[in-house]
Amino acid sequence: MKKILVPTDFSPLASFATGTALQIARKTGAEVILLHVVEMPGAAFSVTGQSVNNSEFDLYTLKLISKTKEDLAKLVSENSQNGVNITSNLEVGNAYQAISKLISDQQVDLVLMGSHGAEGWEETFVGSNAEKVVRRANCPVLVIKREFDLANTKSIVFAADFEEDNSVIDKIKTLQEVLDAELHLVKINTPSNFVSDHEGIQTIRNFAEENKLENFTVNIYNDRQEEDGIMYFAEEMDADLIALGTHGRTGLYHLLSGSIAEDVVNHSKRPVWTCRMD
Repeated sequence: MKKILVPTDFSPLASFATGTALQIARKTGAEVILLHVVEMPGAAFSVTGQSVNNSEFDLYTLKLISKTKEDLAKLVSENSQNGVNITSNLEVGNAYQAISKLISDQQVDLVLMGSHGAEGWEETFVGSNAEKVVRRANCPVLVIKREFDLANTKSIVFAADFEEDNSVIDKIKTLQEVLDAELHLVKINTPSNFVSDHEGIQTIRNFAEENKLENFTVNIYNDRQEEDGIMYFAEEMDADLIALGTHGRTGLYHLLSGSIAEDVVNHSKRPVWTCRMD
């Protein structure tokens, strides 16, 4: 792991995300990149370290950009400790687009975001930047909703069907190694997608053997919906983190089928790590 991106709006949640990124960076030697986006419709460029043409913006916007640059510089200064390489970017435009561009340009290995989640109409029709990044990012995304202590993270729930080719497993193994945690493999049985315990357990064991997993448990959990089953199982195991693969589907198919990963990100109180499956 070489680069960790933390989008920040200077909120307490963003501060938790920054703190978590610094913990991981100290353990892995990764660079931490802080990103703030001044959202303006129709604009899209970086102003970090650059001057801004007065003819293009009103005085309020110029002052906002100047103040934000100062806040970012202060945040970098406050967190430049213990040998962690921390840098910042200030972009103007759409937050999701800026995050996506930076992921691609900097070849980011992990995005760390703080999120309250979204409910009701906002969740259905608007969503959040975290939800969009989870759905489409081409690198793992870790969403947290409270302060996260890496030293006390000892268990990860990884939910999957363990039947299809799971292209995220190498990244799951890296996550397990970084956190030095036990991996709880779980298949959620639902009325529409049910297998016997014997069959399901054997499938998971075969998956673990094929991928040379270590320090893991094998579990079947029954619930009406997969997302509820994942969260209830994590609660019963008192897991520190939930890990999921996502297909990153968009458009009409996404609206019709929904996304288990996005639902869990929105509703789980635990940190959720997701990664797009190829």
